[in-house]
Amino acid sequence: MPKQKTHSGAKKRFKLTGSGKLKKQRAGLRHNLEVKSSRRKRRLGADQLLAKGDAKQAMKLLGH
Repeated sequence: MPKQKTHSGAKKRFKLTGSGKLKKQRAGLRHNLEVKSSRRKRRLGADQLLAKGDAKQAMKLLGH
């Protein structure tokens, strides 16, 4: 049986941490930045861990 291919969209969006959790970028930092407060933009710039249920699905897409 052939190998499972890694989902290229997921590959670009998620990073695996050392402990095996998945990190993602927060949404909302691409446009309309003049409207958003500095505090909000700063917090949107930080990475976020994926929720447990979402991480399970993303791990399948990554082939883990």
